[in-house]
Amino acid sequence: MTTLSINGDRLWQSLMDLAEIGATPKGGNARLALTALDGQGRDLVVGWMREAGLSVTVDKVGNIFGRRAGRNNSLPPVMTGSHIDTQPTGGKFDGCYGVMAGLEVMRTLNERGVTTEAPLELAIWTNEEGSRFVPVMMGSGVFAGIFSAETALNARDADGKRVADELKAIGYAGDAEVGRPVGAYFEAHIEQGPVLEAEDKVIGVVTGSLGLRWYDVTVTGMEAHAGPTPMPLRKDALYGATFLMQEVVKIANDFAPHGRGTVGVVNIHPSSRNVIPGAVKFTVDLRHLDPERLGEMDARLRAACAALRDGTTTGTPLEVVVEDVQYFPPTPFAPGLIGHVREEAGARGYTHQDIVTGAGHDAVYLAGVAPTAMIFVPCKDGISHNEIEDARPEHLEAGANVLLGAMVAQANA
Repeated sequence: MTTLSINGDRLWQSLMDLAEIGATPKGGNARLALTALDGQGRDLVVGWMREAGLSVTVDKVGNIFGRRAGRNNSLPPVMTGSHIDTQPTGGKFDGCYGVMAGLEVMRTLNERGVTTEAPLELAIWTNEEGSRFVPVMMGSGVFAGIFSAETALNARDADGKRVADELKAIGYAGDAEVGRPVGAYFEAHIEQGPVLEAEDKVIGVVTGSLGLRWYDVTVTGMEAHAGPTPMPLRKDALYGATFLMQEVVKIANDFAPHGRGTVGVVNIHPSSRNVIPGAVKFTVDLRHLDPERLGEMDARLRAACAALRDGTTTGTPLEVVVEDVQYFPPTPFAPGLIGHVREEAGARGYTHQDIVTGAGHDAVYLAGVAPTAMIFVPCKDGISHNEIEDARPEHLEAGANVLLGAMVAQANA
């Protein structure tokens, strides 16, 4: 519905007003989940939701839903949303943009007197970032049945404070049961990566989320004095581990363009200048959009570990233990909703391209319970989870316009 357009100045001002709560000296935000600052942010946005005529409910894990009635309220709602909690050194746009874009959709429809066939809803999900409490993407995870409300409510932060108690403290321990019918879910978000900016595209039509496999790998040799021990007689755990670390990157490159491979944490024992490392523990993160390809990447990693274990790689057998830490399957988004996003971007004349998300989003969990799609807009230098996170107002406006058109099209389908 390209005759409707959101108010870009109002969208930007809403983002800036929210960013004043928990503002940091470097221009970012520190508004961790369920802190007093998160409570203030929630109060501000819920006030705006009520001003927009939305009926607001809060469920038992603190998820907030603002509902705009449709002509046929027996239909499940077309929902949009994201989160407003941040990293300790977060930016103004991650998550917050999706919520403010959804709010702007509601405001625009009100101003134009438009009633959709199906009702619309705006969601604010609890603790998406996971920087204070785990599990990450907590509110949407409980909503989608990934883990129980009891697990979420009993999670504790580093100081031993419980989610349940912190929800009460900020006034968001709701009465509603977790879970409700959803006809479709859209989420607008900054890309958090460099692709759209590099390709000079305004809209990313997100076709799905990369699958993820996390591992802890431990390579064990034998520590010994660095001086008296000849090279051929060493069992150097770090030397062996470096072959695996390089293989992680090679695997990802061999499975381009959607392959990803990262070694993010390395711990060396005994970590002494003149001692040959006896043990190395490191993390591995493998990702791909295709489940079969991700399985092949997993097999490649395990084969490399076996070759190091039997001495094929270095000539000296080393003990190698691989622990599976977490698995998220690749998540394709709904073709019909993707089509709405693509068509709306084209109709409005926005440059766009298909893209996949490599980050976790509430939309990934929602895809398990409802047809789902995402809309990306560029962020400066692809930087996110950082106080210097930035996005251009005209790009944010464009993404919200696409969200508006896609939601209306789906709600009237």
